[in-house]
This record gives sequence, structure tokens and C-alpha cells, in this order.
Amino acid sequence: MPVRRRNWTGKPDRPVTSFISTYENKVDKKGRVSVPAAYRAALGSDIYQGVIAYPSLTGPAIEGFGRGALEELNRRRFDLSLDGGDFTQALVGRSDDGLVETIMSLASEMPFDGEGRIILPTRLAEHAGITDRATFVGRGTRFQIWSPKEHSKQQMAEVAALRAKLTGGDAP
Repeated sequence: MPVRRRNWTGKPDRPVTSFISTYENKVDKKGRVSVPAAYRAALGSDIYQGVIAYPSLTGPAIEGFGRGALEELNRRRFDLSLDGGDFTQALVGRSDDGLVETIMSLASEMPFDGEGRIILPTRLAEHAGITDRATFVGRGTRFQIWSPKEHSKQQMAEVAALRAKLTGGDAP
């Protein structure tokens, strides 16, 4: 559900989309997969009806979010450059670490079809090891798409690490 955040003046700004829960859906032979209805509803206020996605830089998954989040990231980055007097960065667009530029170059636009499906580009599906099933995982302001097998391993490792941290023990 969208949550209102406050801008620098303390006034409500545009809503922030929240993605929660985990869903597993079938991928057909054409690479189409249905985006969970809750995620489509969360993206419903975006002008672009679809998903922006790129291969995760930290694991075998696909990172996804709405076009509105991408536009907000660009706007804030541009505003910070101008406010800080960094006109070169505002005009040339190179961040210190190149992270934003790299993600933008790796990103794909995947519009919804009439049934709420997207087509997973082959390069993204191969990166995540997705074949006939895809697991959508809410991560707050973004979501991930995993192969069910890889997600299961990742989820077990995350839960074990959190348990160890919370109990003061060692993760198995």
C-alpha cells in the first residue's frame, strides 16, 4: 500500500509504494509471468503500467520496482546535485561510485499485458535461474524475483542469520 512521506518542508509528498509478502507464479513458455495482484495494485498509481527491473548486483535474483520510484530517485539525485552546487554532476550525470548509472543501464521496462503479466527478458531470467516458476518477494520499496529453489535457500539463510543475531548465537 502506498504510504505518504514528508518532503523537506514537512509537507506530504508523493506516496511511497510498499511491497510485502511472497508469491510463487508459473512462467509460461513465452517467458510471461503474472505479477501478484497486490504488487500491481501498489504500482497502479504510476503512469507507466509495468515493472522496471534489473539483475541483482548481490545475488541470483531480479530487482523490481515501479517507474515512479525510478523517477523519484532521478529527481532527488538531480536536486541534491543542484542544491550542493555540483553542476557538473547535474549536467554530466556521473555519481561518485557509478551505481545509479550502472543500474539504469542494466534496467529493463516490462509493461503489463491485459492479464497483468510481464515478459521476463531472457538475460534476467538466466541471471536468476528462473525457468518454469518465479517467486516474487516483497522488500519494502522494491521487490525481487527469484527461482523458487534459490529463494528457499536464501530465505533459510536470512532467517538463520537473524535468529543468531537476535539470540546472540552463531548462525548454523
